[in-house]
Amino acid sequence: MAAKNEIKLDSLYAFKLGMSTVFNEAGEAVNVTLLRYEPLVVSEVKTKEKHGYEAVQVAFKPKKAGRASEAEKNRLKGAGFENGAYFCREIRQSVPEGTMVGAHVGIDSLKTGDNVKVTAKSKGKGFQGVVRRYGFQGGPAAHGSKFHRQPGSVGCREFPGRVMPGRRLPGHKGNVTKTTMNLCVVDVLSEDNILIVAGAVPGGRNNLVKLTKSRM
Repeated sequence: MAAKNEIKLDSLYAFKLGMSTVFNEAGEAVNVTLLRYEPLVVSEVKTKEKHGYEAVQVAFKPKKAGRASEAEKNRLKGAGFENGAYFCREIRQSVPEGTMVGAHVGIDSLKTGDNVKVTAKSKGKGFQGVVRRYGFQGGPAAHGSKFHRQPGSVGCREFPGRVMPGRRLPGHKGNVTKTTMNLCVVDVLSEDNILIVAGAVPGGRNNLVKLTKSRM
C-alpha cells in the first residue's frame, strides 16, 4: 500500500452475515445483526478548493487479475489495488488530518455504544398486490364475495377522467434503499473484522451496508 497510516471516518461499509442473539449485562436476550467489515482504503481525497466540497473516497474488496479495465487499475493503483476493486464509495464529511491516498480506515471508527444509522438495499419482493404491498384490508372472504384482494375503486369519475399520480396500486415491492435510524453498536470484534449491531438491518445475506454515526 502507498501509506500505512490509519484514519477514522464517520462512516464504514460492511457486508451482512445474518442475525443472532446475544445477552447483555442484565441477562436479557438481544437480537443482533452480524456485519463483516471489509477494510477500506482511501482512493481519493476531495477538497473544497479543488472539487467544491469535502469528501473521502474509499475502495474495498480487491478484484482478481483480469477483472478490471486499465483505467480502473490506474485510478486505484495509488491505493494499492493493482487489479482494481469491486467497490468504490464516497463518504461526504470533513477530511480528517493526515488523510492521504492509501491510508487505511480503521474498524475502530465505530465503538461499542455508538448509535448509527444503517443504509442498505431492501430485499426484492417482485410484483405484489395492494394487500401485501401496502397492507390493504381487502374485501370479504365469504363465498358470495367476488372482491377479495383487489384494490377497489381508484376514486375518479368523468372528471378528471384519469387516475391521479401517487395512487397506491399493485407494483414492484422492495429492492429500494432503506435507512434504519439509531441502531446501537453492541460490540466491535476488531481481530475478526466483525461489527455487531442491535436490531434488524435491511436486505439479505452478503448485502452491502453503510453505517454512519448518528448526530445527536
